[in-house]
Amino acid sequence: MSELRGRAHVYGDNVDTDVIIPARYLTVWDPAELAAHCLEDLDPVFVKKVRPGDMIVAGENFGSGSSREHAPIAIKAAGVSCVIAKSFARIFFRNAINVGLPALVCPQAVGEIKRGDELAVDLGAGRIENLTQGKGYQAEPFPEFLQHIIAAGGLVPYTQKRLAL
Repeated sequence: MSELRGRAHVYGDNVDTDVIIPARYLTVWDPAELAAHCLEDLDPVFVKKVRPGDMIVAGENFGSGSSREHAPIAIKAAGVSCVIAKSFARIFFRNAINVGLPALVCPQAVGEIKRGDELAVDLGAGRIENLTQGKGYQAEPFPEFLQHIIAAGGLVPYTQKRLAL
């Protein structure tokens, strides 16, 4: 898998799916429109400052709340290449993988990364480098089958590719 590079956008614990994409947008399925409202109730300028490749770094229980797929879709469509957290709500983690959004667990990295730090992530190795601070961290790498799903852009494109064989 390729290396990801981007700036860190840092948030705290228990960022739930209603904060990631508010319920008032749940009738929307267009990823670009969802992206336009990503995190707007938590960080109203997030969509103005996020650049393609940037990463969200968050505390415990990221993605808690309802099981809406809209949340990881909004994050990915906003240009975020990866979410690094101390822990994820189980359903959010699975939904993130299903839409091709890498979600890495690495409490040590989360405790030290600051907003705006430049990060490089090797998904295949689970390696997180904080280029700003000159520090490295080891997250648990994704199993090979999850690496294939993420690389394909999510479960649907992965399955379509596999069925086309």
